[in-house]
Amino acid sequence: MFRTPLELSGPLRAPRNMLSAQTYGDHASIHDETTAQRLGVAGAAIEGPTHFSQFDPLLVALWGHRWFETGRLSAHFQAICVEGEETRAIVNADGPAPVRGHLRTEKPDGTVVLSGTATLGPEGGATALEERLAKARPPAADPVIYAGWAPGRKGRAPERVRMAADTHMGDLYPFTLAQKLTAITEPSPWYESADTPWGRPIVPTEMISVLAMATFGEAGLTKAEPSVGLFLDLEIKMLAGPVFVDEPYVLEREVVALSESRRTESAWIRTTVTAEATGTPVAEVLLHQGVFKESYPDYPADRLEGR
Repeated sequence: MFRTPLELSGPLRAPRNMLSAQTYGDHASIHDETTAQRLGVAGAAIEGPTHFSQFDPLLVALWGHRWFETGRLSAHFQAICVEGEETRAIVNADGPAPVRGHLRTEKPDGTVVLSGTATLGPEGGATALEERLAKARPPAADPVIYAGWAPGRKGRAPERVRMAADTHMGDLYPFTLAQKLTAITEPSPWYESADTPWGRPIVPTEMISVLAMATFGEAGLTKAEPSVGLFLDLEIKMLAGPVFVDEPYVLEREVVALSESRRTESAWIRTTVTAEATGTPVAEVLLHQGVFKESYPDYPADRLEGR
């Protein structure tokens, strides 16, 4: 079949850091400038999912409203972006009727902030994170920060959550959907109005991550503190979307893998988002979060990089 390469790119945007006041384990996060610089990061990091919004207009142009129903955005974060820096979203796909695209976010100097895949339903094949997870390196020794964790471990109990426009999403996400929509890089009336293909406002792709993580403290999946983490990989997979504003959902979590690098211990956690009213799973969020070994004061010195 004759195939025509297709490239879609968006305008340069300057994402906002809305997590400077984020806390967990009674300490600040890498989105706080002082904490970031202490760990050798240039400044307070923009939260990874924030970049996902720049892809939504491109993928709606490619797939229409189906993107919010069965779209899958799967990304590996490669570089930190700080407030004031600009980024551009780019999608490359093969025509004339693609169900799979390769995506990346770049700074003006060509630095790649994230890369991965966008797929439409299972027909798009394995996602970028499914491929990365299959190659994940297990810890060389028993985890210290994630002590007691193991693949297959589940959250303590199902968690219930809903995101209305003015719902405060807790210490992990100290802002509301309404506040996010004043700063989002790609505003859309679909996020605020009932005048949508579904007759209701929908949650932006980046905020599905917020909804899935807002009640994480209830899961009983605790790690050693104080320790500072960052998102290494994130996938938002729509199964029977969209996710609607002010709709009750049930969250169920499972640890699917543990892995390690020279500087981090990390955990892969899959969260299933189910509509409470129907029992239908509508989305899955796969998060690979790394934690800096050096940020945990009691980390064994002989297992730290360079020691």
